[in-house]
Amino acid sequence: MPLEIPTNDPRRGKKFPSAIYTTFLLLSLLAKIEMTSTLDTVTMSTPARTATLLTNLNNVLARISAASSIFQTTSTSTTRRHRPADKPVRLVAVSKLKPASDILALYSPSSFPSDETPTATTTTPSATQQLHFGENYFQELLEKSRILPRGIRWHFIGGLQSNKCTSLARDVRGLWAVESVDTEKKAKLLDKGWGERDFTSLSTEEQQQKLRVFVQVNTSGEENKSGVEPALTPALCRYIRDNCPGLKLQGLMTIGAIARSKETTADKENEDFVTLIETREVVVRELGLTEQEADDFELSMGMSSDFEGAIALGSDQVRVGTTIFGERPVKAGANAGAAS
Repeated sequence: MPLEIPTNDPRRGKKFPSAIYTTFLLLSLLAKIEMTSTLDTVTMSTPARTATLLTNLNNVLARISAASSIFQTTSTSTTRRHRPADKPVRLVAVSKLKPASDILALYSPSSFPSDETPTATTTTPSATQQLHFGENYFQELLEKSRILPRGIRWHFIGGLQSNKCTSLARDVRGLWAVESVDTEKKAKLLDKGWGERDFTSLSTEEQQQKLRVFVQVNTSGEENKSGVEPALTPALCRYIRDNCPGLKLQGLMTIGAIARSKETTADKENEDFVTLIETREVVVRELGLTEQEADDFELSMGMSSDFEGAIALGSDQVRVGTTIFGERPVKAGANAGAAS
C-alpha cells in the first residue's frame, strides 16, 4: 500500500510503497546518528562474533572462580584483604570503543540478528548474563546507555572531568557506579547531578538508590595517572560520607603501574595492590567503620593482565576488557588515567 511523504518533506505529493518509505526513514535516522554519534551504528553481532565473546567471557569467569578458590583455601599473605567467603568477585566487562552490539551479545547471550541463526561451527556457549559494563569516555557511555537495555549496570571508570560530572550522574541511564572520584569538587558535582535525575522515569526502588562511588587512589605515584595520594584518601572518603547524601562510598579503586601489572601472578604480589589494601585499612580505622561496613567497603583492582593476582589479595571487583573483547583501537587523547 503506498504511503505519502510527510508534509514537511520536499518530496511531498509523491507516492512510495511502504517498505521503501520505511527504509528511507531508517536510513535518514542512521545518517543523523552518524553525524552526531561516536557509536558504531552499522556493525551487528554475528553468530561467530557472539560465540567468540561468550567463549572469552566464560574463560575469564572460570579464571576468576579458580583464583577465588585459591584465595579462600591457600593464601597466607598477611597483606591480603579478608573478603567474606560468600561474596563473589564482581566482573566489570570493559567495553570502551567497542560497538553496542558486543555489549548486547553478552547481556543477552541468546539473542541473534533476526535473519541469522548459529551453525554447527558457531554454536553459542552457555553463559551467565553479564550485567556490569565499564566505559572510559563520558559521551560514549551516554550514547550507549540511551540505546541499550535499562538492565545494564554501567560503571564509569575513566578519568573524571569536573565539567562532565553533573551530566554523568544525571543523564546516564542505569549508572551503577563511578570509580574514578579523586577530588571533593568532583564528588559534590556528582552528588548534585544525582539529585537532578528525572525521577518520573524511575521506579520507587531506583529513586531511593544512591550513586555508588569509588575513590581512585594513585598507588604507583605516577604523575600522569589520576587518583588521590594514599595519605589523603581518608579525608576524601570522610568528605563524601559526610557531605554527599546522594552518594554511597563503595570503596577504593586503583590502576597498577604497567610494569608491575605484567609481573603480577596469583603468587607474586603487586605493590600497588598491597598499597591499596593498606590504604583501605587506614580508611576503615579512621572513619570508624563497623565490621559490616568494613566488609561492604570494597576494593576495585585488577585488569586483564593482573586480575588473578588482585583476586589473590582479596579484590572484590576486577575490570577486564581486552581479554573479553579483543584489542581495541587507540583513542586520540587517551591518557593513563583511564582504567581498562
